[in-house]
Amino acid sequence: MTPAGQGRRERDGGGRGQGFDLGALLAERGGERYELHTRHLNHQLPRMLRTIGFDKVYVRAEGAHFWDAEGNDYLDMLAGFGVMGLGRHHPVVRRALHDVLDAQLADLTRFDCQPLPGLLAEKLLSHSPHLDRVFFGNSGTEAVETALKFARYATGRTRILYCDHAFHGLTTGSLSVNGEDGFRDGFAPLLPDTKIALGDLTALERELARGDVAALVVEPIQGKGVLSAPPGYLLAAQELLHRHKALLIADEVQTGLGRTGDFYAYQHEPGVEPDLVCVAKALSGGYVPVGATLGKDWIFKKVYSSMDRVLVHSASFGSNAQAMAAGLAVLSVMEDEEVVANARATGDLLRGRLTALVGEYELLHEVRGRGLMIGIEFGRPSSLGLRGRWTMLQAARKGLFAQMVVVPLLQKHRILTQVSGDHLEVIKLIPPLIVDERDVERFVTAFRAVMDEAHGGSGLMWEFGRTLVKQAVGNR
Repeated sequence: MTPAGQGRRERDGGGRGQGFDLGALLAERGGERYELHTRHLNHQLPRMLRTIGFDKVYVRAEGAHFWDAEGNDYLDMLAGFGVMGLGRHHPVVRRALHDVLDAQLADLTRFDCQPLPGLLAEKLLSHSPHLDRVFFGNSGTEAVETALKFARYATGRTRILYCDHAFHGLTTGSLSVNGEDGFRDGFAPLLPDTKIALGDLTALERELARGDVAALVVEPIQGKGVLSAPPGYLLAAQELLHRHKALLIADEVQTGLGRTGDFYAYQHEPGVEPDLVCVAKALSGGYVPVGATLGKDWIFKKVYSSMDRVLVHSASFGSNAQAMAAGLAVLSVMEDEEVVANARATGDLLRGRLTALVGEYELLHEVRGRGLMIGIEFGRPSSLGLRGRWTMLQAARKGLFAQMVVVPLLQKHRILTQVSGDHLEVIKLIPPLIVDERDVERFVTAFRAVMDEAHGGSGLMWEFGRTLVKQAVGNR
């Protein structure tokens, strides 16, 4: 038998030989997970997880839930930072990936045109009727990088405008339009782009008047803090940009594919038709990294203006069959299971239940967002005892109270959430878009219990707060 035939025999179960066995490797070494990360990867990650008691060992996941080794189930209100739009291991996406692997396609030959990229582009564009073409990359930051390059080339201008508090990725181009200084510090020089406030049309018009602006890149709802563009802002910005021959780029990496109760978040504002749209995260089905930049025909034709420029912008793994199959399966599930409608209805229910608590708890200041992208903001209480504890936390580091809420939600109630950004007293909820009323009830019940404990002014929650204060002071 030839070596190739022997390899096929082993893959098909006809013989195992001494080859790679993933199950055996995980059984033998899986218990070393935190030590392996400490030795070989980002050593601060396991340190941080142990500090806040998040160093769990999860062994199985399905839908909006996962389980630890003791069989305890956890509710996922984080969705892998939005990647798990359909939850974990959706059977349709799994089957599509098995099918595409079993098909043994001649993938990534680089010099042919496979059907799956065209089919996925067609399906994406059916939800984006004013757009014409798609470039497939491998991540959200790569989708943004593509949009920045295309905007510069298409307009012949160099400067990109972006909004304060924006997050568009961490590669150098995307970092140049990142509105959070903590991510930018130490990585200069970056591109000569300009920050303006979200919603500030006067600042936008002032910068456009200089005549060198290629585009404004904006998240319709910012992930950091869950801050929405003011009503009417996107449409007015679009009109200003086009008047000055500049482009509107909508970063829908987190907000797109149903997250806010419409396919795209910009669709909440009639008449808004961005020139370039970036998507990623949920398009992957949680399995294969994929990013997409959708744009108008004239922009693509200007970038790819001749056969000499056919590869002027490309990605080695872009349009790979596994990613395309995952994306097609995700969009099929979204249509068949009415995922966008569920995100809208369940999000309205959850946001309504939480908003009703604002007057009940003085530490709870605001609930905002759209669909299943919800921000819960905490603020300075009015009563003297709680105000003293709040001031203690704020003096050490802003954002510690939100962390004090996130920790008991996980440790006591087995619900995974996140603080919405560094130095923010905001928790962001971005659960899988398939969560239901039972999940809403579970979260609201747990959140009430944590708020009751926080307003009690004593107990383990405030003891943990003192631990966080010591940690924050020690890190200065």
